[in-house]
Amino acid sequence: MTPTPESVPVQPAPEGEVAISAADAKQRIVDTAYELFARRGIRDVGVNELISRAGVAKATFYRHFASKEELVLAFLEQRDQMWTVELIVGDARRRGGTPEEQLLAIFDVFGDWFRRDDFEACSFINILLEMGAQHPLGRASIDYLARIRGHVQQLAEEAGLRDTEDFSRSWHILMKGSIISATEGDTEAAKRAQAMARTLIEQFRAP
Repeated sequence: MTPTPESVPVQPAPEGEVAISAADAKQRIVDTAYELFARRGIRDVGVNELISRAGVAKATFYRHFASKEELVLAFLEQRDQMWTVELIVGDARRRGGTPEEQLLAIFDVFGDWFRRDDFEACSFINILLEMGAQHPLGRASIDYLARIRGHVQQLAEEAGLRDTEDFSRSWHILMKGSIISATEGDTEAAKRAQAMARTLIEQFRAP
């Protein structure tokens, strides 16, 4: 039987903590981590700050996450869904009428993103550079970056391009490079990358 809202157990509130359900407490922690990790990286954010900003007790935090690393993995999963799937891929598919247009629309989405006041670059790249490729969080970031290439490869296959794995790797270089350029302050980086992307599509058209 699916529990009704009235039947979901609510955790007793330790001193200084508002009584909330276990699911709400976990999501509050993840949402707080999302905001802090996306803007400041991993090492700069401590567990005590996360607990304070989330408004939960230390026991509540460790009930849901055995370590800060475990929370970072939850953050990466949410980042993949919100940033890669919903913002980048989802919006590009809505903007383009054909797979080729949808590929190019990725950089239109980037152009809007680069101009946002809350532009925070790519967390997967940031964490990979911060933690290193051999660290578990660095390896997790590499896996999520590979998922992004997978979305690009899928669009390339739908567009009938050849050598779609090589294409997706080249395309991903343009994506990552434009993000780094935008971080440097180049708000036109997406347009520059899109111009090169048109040439790349021509190079990979099937004969």
